[in-house]
Amino acid sequence: MEKWNQTFNDFILLGLLPPNQTGMLLLCLIILVFFLASVGNSTMIFLICMDSRLHTPMYFLLSQLSLTDLMYISSTVPKTVHNFLSGQKSISFLGCGFQSFFFLTTGGAEALLLASMAYDRYLAICHPLHYPSCMSRRMCVQMIIGSWILGSINSLAHTAYILHIPYCQSRAIDHFFCDVPAMVSLACMDTWVYEYMVFVSTGLFLFLPFLGITASYGRVLLAVYHMHSKEGRKKAFTTCSTHLTVVTFYYAPLAYTYIRPRNVRSPAEDKNLAIFYTILTPMLNPIIYSLRNKEVLRAMTRVFGIFSSKKE
Repeated sequence: MEKWNQTFNDFILLGLLPPNQTGMLLLCLIILVFFLASVGNSTMIFLICMDSRLHTPMYFLLSQLSLTDLMYISSTVPKTVHNFLSGQKSISFLGCGFQSFFFLTTGGAEALLLASMAYDRYLAICHPLHYPSCMSRRMCVQMIIGSWILGSINSLAHTAYILHIPYCQSRAIDHFFCDVPAMVSLACMDTWVYEYMVFVSTGLFLFLPFLGITASYGRVLLAVYHMHSKEGRKKAFTTCSTHLTVVTFYYAPLAYTYIRPRNVRSPAEDKNLAIFYTILTPMLNPIIYSLRNKEVLRAMTRVFGIFSSKKE
């Protein structure tokens, strides 16, 4: 069988949407979601930079989450829209590599940042006296830098591998972006060792942080139950359950996509799952973590002069 070994031939992205009116309608919906996610996350980054009252570890971490969401959705949606509107499906060898690298970097960094945010809330509520020393600005910066560095290292390893494996005659990726599992299915070699490494990587970047987040919020709920009134407990339960729902919305489909063996994969299923963690979650995060936050609304009042009728 002919192999295309490490040449700089273009890849083909088969895409997500059918080339008809239904596809155009769905494309408009995706563009709307992209716009909302971009505006929401950009606004959060701007507010946190401009308002000194938000210069705390919690909001520094939140600004990084917004940055990862902004990069995350920008690494996939613009190319998807361009390919659909232009009728072209090709993506260059280097373009595919850059897309895969930035997608995996921001995905890994976001998973670790979500865990860091949960740990921050755990310390603030369960150990308030030790919070200033345990979550200092230096510690916060280290957590942020560590998330980006670990995400980049993991991404570089996967991207380097996926671009250097031998491909068969087809370079048609049955996806709307250069996703590692979809590219592995085109390989002309046994990739069981690499698939095992993907499983290990998924455990380190998804399962362990998710367990940490669940444990942190569980401990927070237990502490609030003993500390606050019935109304306070209800509010804390609603907040924590909402956060966990969004976290699950991100972690679950991403983990399921990457841990399944190659022989049980379905391209259609992978693409449908990818919609959750590449398009919907970046839009939901600013709403759940930010726009429902009273401090953020007050910051909007101070910076933009809106919500002035709300009592601070």
